[in-house]
Amino acid sequence: MNVDAHGVTIEVQEGDITRQEDIDAVVNAANRELRTGGGVAGAIHRAAGPGLEEEARPLAPIEPGEAVITGGHDLPNPWVIHCLGPVYGEDRPSEELLASCYRNALRLAEEHGIESVAFPAISTGAFGFPMEEAARVALRSVLDEAPGLDSVRTIRFVLWGEDALRVHRGALSDLQG
Repeated sequence: MNVDAHGVTIEVQEGDITRQEDIDAVVNAANRELRTGGGVAGAIHRAAGPGLEEEARPLAPIEPGEAVITGGHDLPNPWVIHCLGPVYGEDRPSEELLASCYRNALRLAEEHGIESVAFPAISTGAFGFPMEEAARVALRSVLDEAPGLDSVRTIRFVLWGEDALRVHRGALSDLQG
């Protein structure tokens, strides 16, 4: 599913975030210390190799809602934007902190002249954010940011599993409504 928002293409698809060869920057659903972990962070770190953690280490710790940028190392992407999403029910206000992840990632992409960004469903795994709520926050955030983007032309949501794909497609349809 693709939608045009103020000249920015927003794509929603199922896939592996570490295999987005046509994307300039992938977003890592990072942990506070920017280390290899489970889920998306583990997959990105494994695919990127040890240089990613080595480069990221001096940028840590980060707080919920914050984003930092590194090179892509062994990934097919030149950049990795690391965002720390909120732990649902602990980091508050959860919705605002999650929205900040997407806004701050796009701000960094703009600062670096990045044309395409791929996001996972931040905070929906081990951090417990309900998928439906997280999808609405994520898509609303990128739709709100789209009019102010100059370099970013493509925003792709790369989702793990049919349920995540269905929820994000539904949320995008509702918000475009």
